[in-house]
Amino acid sequence: MVLSFTGEHTQKVDGKGRMSIPADFRRVLEAGDPEWTPGLSPRMYLLYGDHLKNQLHGYTVDEFNAVVAQINALPRGSSDKKKLSRLIIGQSIKLDVDKDGRTVMPIKQRQKLGLTDGELTFSGLGDHFEIWKAETFSKEVADDLSGWLGEQEDGYDPLILLDG
Repeated sequence: MVLSFTGEHTQKVDGKGRMSIPADFRRVLEAGDPEWTPGLSPRMYLLYGDHLKNQLHGYTVDEFNAVVAQINALPRGSSDKKKLSRLIIGQSIKLDVDKDGRTVMPIKQRQKLGLTDGELTFSGLGDHFEIWKAETFSKEVADDLSGWLGEQEDGYDPLILLDG
């Protein structure tokens, strides 16, 4: 069974950058870390590239390595490879999650979100998760989805989008 990141979770980050990873997400991080065994802390990758604007992305070690492999498969010296390498590989950090499910988000990444402490929203998207400043998530994501759903007919099932 493949685990995936699901749900929305509100967590706090303190002035030192300590934040708790949602328990469900920790199970996915453990399953996606080839070096993890019970008793050890799982690792994760945090992407903060300029293309992410007001959010950060969290990946398992396996998923991040798969993305890096795709980038490395691009032709050497190509413009696309250089851009993706800089945005994804160059603007990511590996973090350890401690035994209590916490990790430390460096100040640079917290400043990108516009906070040094406060509430974060973790949003699961299957193969990765997003981290937002809670109020920004409300304004940019929740309001956008509500508006889009409001434009649909009564009884609209968004799963219809999967029917191609």
